[in-house]
Amino acid sequence: MRPHPPSVPRLATVAAALLGLLLSFLSLGTPAHAAPTGFRVENGRLVEASGNDFVMRGVNHAHTWYADRISSLAHIKAKGANTVRVVLSSGDRWTRNDTADVANVVAQCKQNRLICVLEVHDTTGYGEQSGAVTLSRAADYWISVQSALTGQEDYVIVNIGNEPHGNTGYTAWTADTKAAIQKLRNAGFDHTIMVDAPNWGQDWAFTMRDNAASVFAADPDANTVFSIHMYGVFDTAAEITDYLNRFVTAELPIVVGEFGHDHSDGNPDEDTILAVTQQLRLGYLGWSWSGNGGGVEYLDMVTNFDPNQLTSWGQRLFNGANGIAATAKEAAIYSSGGGDTTPPTAPGAPTASGVTSSSVTLTWAAATDATGVTGYDIVRISGGSETAVTSTTRTTATLTGLSAATSHTFAVYARDAAGNRSPRSGTVTVTTSPGGSPSSCGVGYRVTSSWPGGFQGEITLRNTGTSAINGWTLRWTFPDSQRITNLWGGTATQSGSEVSVTAASYTATIPAAGSVTLGFTAARGTANPSPTAFTLNGADCSVS
Repeated sequence: MRPHPPSVPRLATVAAALLGLLLSFLSLGTPAHAAPTGFRVENGRLVEASGNDFVMRGVNHAHTWYADRISSLAHIKAKGANTVRVVLSSGDRWTRNDTADVANVVAQCKQNRLICVLEVHDTTGYGEQSGAVTLSRAADYWISVQSALTGQEDYVIVNIGNEPHGNTGYTAWTADTKAAIQKLRNAGFDHTIMVDAPNWGQDWAFTMRDNAASVFAADPDANTVFSIHMYGVFDTAAEITDYLNRFVTAELPIVVGEFGHDHSDGNPDEDTILAVTQQLRLGYLGWSWSGNGGGVEYLDMVTNFDPNQLTSWGQRLFNGANGIAATAKEAAIYSSGGGDTTPPTAPGAPTASGVTSSSVTLTWAAATDATGVTGYDIVRISGGSETAVTSTTRTTATLTGLSAATSHTFAVYARDAAGNRSPRSGTVTVTTSPGGSPSSCGVGYRVTSSWPGGFQGEITLRNTGTSAINGWTLRWTFPDSQRITNLWGGTATQSGSEVSVTAASYTATIPAAGSVTLGFTAARGTANPSPTAFTLNGADCSVS
């Protein structure tokens, strides 16, 4: 999916191309090769290690922009999906998803019994989109996080790069794709590889269609799946049926890796996409769960990541004819038993530091596990009940939004790559300090620049009291759909419209009559009203 789709040839041009192209696929059998350890391609079908056909029925989730929404995987599973395509970044255009984060995503997919299709989004529209990177660069990223993926071939499919060419230079797609596949194979990747089409994923020039056989043959493992994105180019039943049937006839594996019910470049025929993929037993992954911007907010399946607020598109995809709920079958690997069933050891009991009226930092000794710990879950304990607070891949976490002058008890669990959870750690009890005086802080908030779907802002935090502030947490609520994408001067977390920022080491101390300045970028809807209230360590601040 691209934020701002470029123009593509209209229907007459596409139809003429369809009628005018005489090249067709040659039927290609699977060459002899070593059997993959997990998913593999046989006679044009994607099958699991067990030999069972696997037909993807799922959605895309924009993890790299909404890393705090990892709970969306559980919600997607609850709607009936068997697969989730997860957006990651190599760090070239957006914040890099590091090895620990990738491992956590895989663990969460497994915990929720989903197959993970992982894709690098920084390649989107290469040759036409400013800042986009090559498939070779994406392959380098996969190699850099390989330790999080090795051994996960039953659960993970590597989608090398999203929509790797725009409408400029797309004829290089064939050579670029072959080279990227071979780079990953040479690095030891045994996973099924998925490759996206050029032309912003829609292949209107049929570069992928007419060269897929040679690309498949270039994979020494014969384990490549092709992904077509169906938006405005695919607005008639004839176009959809012809394209998919050509792959099936040629015994080349194809999935619809993205599609929607509408788009700025035309109106895709989603009913035919769903019907034909079901008829041909081909996979599909709708775009996307939630968080769209740039004028395509209508592609959200749920409103503001709330699984209880299905949009009309979400209702159609999950619950309509040939939709996910009616057609998805869970991967056999999750019902066949075996695998890693040994949980990690319990983490050390946490210790508390930096206690304020609304926050505390917890630190604990790492757990151990035969295959590696991928994350920790922090819980609040009250009587005999537990409440999830946050999750992290580190052995420390700063908890915010706590009630002032209140006793809180916390403990930690560890998770491994198979989703096994450790025994609970020992507990720590802390009592937050009383809230500060409303007159001890002032906040200046301003928008410094804006663009369609986003803006940059600045917050000046002033100490109006008579003593220094040592350590702070600033909180506010956005009045519209604004969402922080990057912040400097502190560490931001956001839940819905509520934002919490903890100090960076270099902004933690604010002397009496002094100030610090924070900067951030954020996504927005059409409106961009400013917040009207801020609290510092639980106390109200004056706003100017």
